[in-house]
Amino acid sequence: MTRGRGILFQMEKALAHLRKSDPVMDALIGRVGRYGIRYHEPTFRALARSIVFQQLNGTAAAAIFDRLEKACGEVTPENLLRLRMARLRKAGLSERKAEYVRDLAKHARDGAVDFTAMPSLPDAEAVERLTQVRGIGEWTVHMFLIFALRRPDVLPVGDYGIRTAMKNLYALDGLPKPKAMEEIARPWRPWASVASWYLWRSLDGEAEL
Repeated sequence: MTRGRGILFQMEKALAHLRKSDPVMDALIGRVGRYGIRYHEPTFRALARSIVFQQLNGTAAAAIFDRLEKACGEVTPENLLRLRMARLRKAGLSERKAEYVRDLAKHARDGAVDFTAMPSLPDAEAVERLTQVRGIGEWTVHMFLIFALRRPDVLPVGDYGIRTAMKNLYALDGLPKPKAMEEIARPWRPWASVASWYLWRSLDGEAEL
């Protein structure tokens, strides 16, 4: 089986499982249609981008990251560390986010975060290693696992969009806490990432790494 056919088969399997296991997801998939997630490569650039996107809407974050990329030439640890704090602030990063991307760059330069090894790490180990970097919490790692490492069974319990979509679709009184989210997602396993993409689509918005 070729890689392309293999991926298609996996997606067909995922959608069949979600539609069979959860009537709410069945209706949502029928409304949204084809699964169309856009992946990034699991690189330093992708994780630095996810830091920039924290707690910002996608349009504003994309503009800031575009300016950062132009300032760096190429977003690598070495190039980013050459930029002074004032240049990072001029690109639109807050002082705190500038510190975060610099800390990530130092970890990557020194080998404490090895992006070549990331694809082979179990989810839990990737979370443990990456959250040692300042400014990288559970949300950022979950986005990296879904959109860069392409892990199929990640539930981003800290994501506001996922919580809002669950509230709307499952007629909840308020935004669900992680324990309630895990209970709702139990029938989706092992395809929680695919289900999460459809939840984002239900809001007619898009998660960004």
